Amino acid sequence: MAIVEANGVRHYYEEVGTGAPLLLLHGGLESSESWAAQTPALAEHYRVVLIDRRGHGRTPDVDGPITYELMRDDTTACIEALDVAGAHLVGFSDGGILALMVAIQRPDLVGRIVSIGGNTSSEAYTLETRAALGAGSPVVDVMRADYENATPDGSEHWPVVRDKIEHLWWETPLDFTDQLDRITTPTLVMAGDDDCIEPAHSIEMFQCLPRGRLGIIPGASHAAPIEQPELVNRIILDFLDGPEKPAELMPLLPSRV
Repeated sequence: MAIVEANGVRHYYEEVGTGAPLLLLHGGLESSESWAAQTPALAEHYRVVLIDRRGHGRTPDVDGPITYELMRDDTTACIEALDVAGAHLVGFSDGGILALMVAIQRPDLVGRIVSIGGNTSSEAYTLETRAALGAGSPVVDVMRADYENATPDGSEHWPVVRDKIEHLWWETPLDFTDQLDRITTPTLVMAGDDDCIEPAHSIEMFQCLPRGRLGIIPGASHAAPIEQPELVNRIILDFLDGPEKPAELMPLLPSRV
C-alpha cells in the first residue's frame, strides 16, 4: 500500500506505467478502482497515478465537511508531494470539477486537462438527475458495497460520507464558469450524449475555455468511461498526445484554437 501525506490527509495512491505523469481523478463516492477500464490503456503511454480522495476508497475520512475547495487543495498538495508537477489531469464527474479547479488555481502544476462529465455550476444538472439522485435518494446506496470493501473507516461510516457528499452536491453552491478563461492549457470537455449534465452547460464550458475542445460521446450516459471505454480512451489519448490543433480527421474534437 502506497501512502502520500498531503494537506494533513494520508492519501492512498497507486502508480502504473512509465513516462510523463498523468493523474486520474475519480468521481464522488467512488475510488481509483473506478478507472479500471482506462488505466491499462493509458498506462501504455504514461506514468498513471491514481489517488483516493479524503473519505473515498482507501483514504480515511477527516472530521468536518468535504468541500471542492478542500479536495482541490488536497489534489494540489498530492501533486507537489509526489513531485509530478506538469502532470496531465483526467477527471471524471467530481474529479473533472477538481481538475479544472486545480488548473485555475495552480496552472504551474498541470499539463493538459480532460474533464469527463464535469460541471462548473450547481445549476447544470438535468431535472431528471435532480429527481432521481437528489438528497436522500436510495439510488446512491448502490455505491455502498464498493465503499465498504475499501474504506479503512469501517462499513458503519458509509452514512457519514454519503451525507457529506450529498450536501456537497445538492446544498453547496458551485459556480466558477466565469473563471474558465483563466485556464491556459489545452482542455477537453467530454460528456455523454445522455449525461446528467445539461448538454448546453458542457458546450458553454467548452466555449469559455481559451484552448478548449469538446467531445460528446454517443450512446453514453454520465458513465461514459464505463459504457464506451474504447472510444473514451482513444479520444483521451488523441487529445493528450496530439498536436495543439486537431488532426484533419480527429473525431469529436472541434477546436477553438
